[in-house]
Amino acid sequence: MTIDPPLSEEGKPDSDERNLAVLAHVAAPFAYIFFALGQVLVPLGIWIWKKEASPFVEANARESLNFQISMTIYMLVAAVLTYVLVGFLVIAALAVVELVCVVLAAVHASRGESYRYPFSLRLVT
Repeated sequence: MTIDPPLSEEGKPDSDERNLAVLAHVAAPFAYIFFALGQVLVPLGIWIWKKEASPFVEANARESLNFQISMTIYMLVAAVLTYVLVGFLVIAALAVVELVCVVLAAVHASRGESYRYPFSLRLVT
């Protein structure tokens, strides 16, 4: 699902804004590899940094932040479910959903569009 992108003063997000929005989506899952909760801290940092400067980057970083918080919650629940063995399947399914959604969001951001993640709790507004 797409949402109307907030636009900069010129009417369209410029190349730097689009690149930073893509980074907010793509860097989040990779940051987890290097440090715990990195998937949440990267979009949070971008959101705080560009909150006032770029509505487009702010909207994309906030959407990525909400999705990563949601996925963290879902993964914690799936980790508990591993005790009854169904959690392993849930973790695998969540990993695929995250990969597909992040790629879709990055493609939309590179086009100058905002992307609304499915299954995302809207915790940060």
